[in-house]
Amino acid sequence: MKRKKTLMSIIIGILVFSGCLYLLLPDRNQTKVESVKAIASVNKEQTTEDKSVEDTKAEEQVQTEQIDASDKPITENIKDKVREVVEVALDFVKKDQKIVAIGDSLTEGSGDETENGGYVGILNHTFEDNNLNITVENFGKKGNRTDQLLKRLENEDVASAIKEADIVLITIGANDIMNVFKSNFMNVTMEPFQEERVKYIDRLKAIVNKLKDLNPSTQIYLIGFYNPFERHFGEIKELGMIIDSWNDAGKSLSEEYENVSYIPTKDLFSNSNMDLLAEDEFHPNTSGYKLMAQRVLEYLKESNEKSEINTVEVAS
Repeated sequence: MKRKKTLMSIIIGILVFSGCLYLLLPDRNQTKVESVKAIASVNKEQTTEDKSVEDTKAEEQVQTEQIDASDKPITENIKDKVREVVEVALDFVKKDQKIVAIGDSLTEGSGDETENGGYVGILNHTFEDNNLNITVENFGKKGNRTDQLLKRLENEDVASAIKEADIVLITIGANDIMNVFKSNFMNVTMEPFQEERVKYIDRLKAIVNKLKDLNPSTQIYLIGFYNPFERHFGEIKELGMIIDSWNDAGKSLSEEYENVSYIPTKDLFSNSNMDLLAEDEFHPNTSGYKLMAQRVLEYLKESNEKSEINTVEVAS
């Protein structure tokens, strides 16, 4: 058993090491190591917070110029895809509502080929299509870990939005897991993930407490992890065990608070016949985000079950 565990650790170490090597290749378009490429992509995102202010501003300026240069309407095909709907019953209170989404690249919408903001964008389209007076603000940021999100809650714009929010949606923690991979890629075992899990719980609790301080009455939804490696590396059980362990931590923490709910997503991506991941084999594609949006709507419905039922459609 010990030998088998060591072998598995070596396999995982090789996979993650290969992902790190991918970052150093001079021509990244010539080599495509699907799920390992995803690890490298996430690790690269984590460096964003560590750049100097000057570098970050310069990078943002370049990105802004690129957006301005290519600022033109999306094609009719993509418009049709964005407006594709499935029916779902939802309860929403009649008063105006505000939803604030915070977290990492899953909140930002990385991987959504329509470039309309992933599951958060789909929610927004859903509300618009059904003439619901619900506003949505998205503060997702690629690469964010729990410690970085906690700092961002001090940002005036983020804090002000949360103070006015009826609902706060959170995706956070995937980059915490990837940071452990990055630090232990030569010798991957369960121990460092368990150790970091304890710190993750502490930081997640600090995030929830900060949200409650900013807005005691807001309803908080913590969205769980899915396993992006299951499709290609399903035989490596340790990867699934890590995801399950961290999901259990988030679920347990949410049960400690009256106004915090946990939304699972792992089952949406497990053993699916559909292609639910983007080309990086890590983030969801539009179809994957659509399933996430529908799951979120189901939980919003449950929290408003005393209200009059409205039948709405989920935009994708």
